[in-house]
Amino acid sequence: MSVLERVREQESRGITDEAVTGTPQRSSGERLSMALKHELVDRLGLETVATMVAMPDIEQARAELRVTCQAILNEERFSGLSASERERLMARVLDEVVGLGPIQPLLDDESISEVMVNGCSALYYERGGRLHLSDVSFESADQIMMVVDRILAPLGRRLDKSSPLVNARLANGDRVNAVAVPIAIDGPYVTIRKFSNRITSMDRLVELGSLPQWYATLLRWAVRLRKDIAVAGGTGSGKTTLLNALSCEIDHGERVITIEDSAELRFDPEAHVVRMEARDASIEGTGEVTIRDLVKNALRQRPDRIVVGEVRGAEAIDMLQAMNTGHDGSLTTLHAGTAEEAVLRLILMARFGMDLPASIIEEQVSTALDFIVLSARRNDGSRRITSLSQVRRADGGGVELVELVSYDAASDRWTLAGEPGFVSEALREGRLGVEEVEQWRSSISQVAHAA
Repeated sequence: MSVLERVREQESRGITDEAVTGTPQRSSGERLSMALKHELVDRLGLETVATMVAMPDIEQARAELRVTCQAILNEERFSGLSASERERLMARVLDEVVGLGPIQPLLDDESISEVMVNGCSALYYERGGRLHLSDVSFESADQIMMVVDRILAPLGRRLDKSSPLVNARLANGDRVNAVAVPIAIDGPYVTIRKFSNRITSMDRLVELGSLPQWYATLLRWAVRLRKDIAVAGGTGSGKTTLLNALSCEIDHGERVITIEDSAELRFDPEAHVVRMEARDASIEGTGEVTIRDLVKNALRQRPDRIVVGEVRGAEAIDMLQAMNTGHDGSLTTLHAGTAEEAVLRLILMARFGMDLPASIIEEQVSTALDFIVLSARRNDGSRRITSLSQVRRADGGGVELVELVSYDAASDRWTLAGEPGFVSEALREGRLGVEEVEQWRSSISQVAHAA
């Protein structure tokens, strides 16, 4: 009797793992994968399999193990499986042995942007900005921890009761957050945000419908004319993507210092970029390098511009001071739902870094920042670059915001509420051409007329 026939016979007779061993019932696919794994180890030997798994070239190890799996599956006892079933079974076993188990196919799928492991109960992934429940999941907490160890081992990090929270970046740029018991109540939680280098230009954002061409041109001019810009938005709204697109508009003759928690920004090879990444403390509690440390150090590296992946703490005051001391055209992101919230958050974070009255910090914000641009994720998962607000000093002191570009979510339309003063100024100074400005103004008039 073949393995497949035995599995199906047990299921038809109602024989389950739970009834026999007290463990949860396994599906036929799980039983078959276990049978193939056991046969693979029996045939090659545990030591040989362990040596192959430890090979630096995972693809080579996978190819060699695949040959043995094919030989096993070609035996008569697996004859009840179709060619497609054998292929799926083999891929599943190889993913578990040399890959990252159930999440490996999700990581290999370029259309998936994020993978979320909620203990053993569920495995979710994000595609096109929307969450989906995977049809597979981890069998046990131990299996999840084995995968986490496999991810973290090359990075010299670990996840356990003494260190139950880990943030890390993989060699390919993917960001990993893992939480272990006792912090994680229902088993280990793992979130992997996959790095995508497909969107590195404003034109690509226009193609995706994130903003109209005239708006992209305006932002492009703002970067080229060295305006200080903060990108604000919620989690997953596309802040880093927009920051990357804006950063790629910087002239290659300028020296750019990038500072990030996890290095995600990508530039053209010929760009003059110095990339730095913060570092968490080691297991011994030493070696931490914060974003604030890097911002301070960047000022000694002769930057023309500073790009901070995200300000979320005391480094805000250093970033503002850098913008106020000759590093015009610097860029950053922060979490905020509106331009007003962005200003309030900047003031609050800056006060963490320097004990100054709020009025003084407001003066810093009003003179440092030129614009706040918002990004948002719609209900259907698509991203939009929404409003653009000019930041300036109010007559009585403090910060005044003037909305220049507004966005209506209901109609999915953008409106230019007012032309930024830098356009006419750059036109007079010859930094923008008459023809390109007139063409831009004409395109806005056509859009308004069509509406």
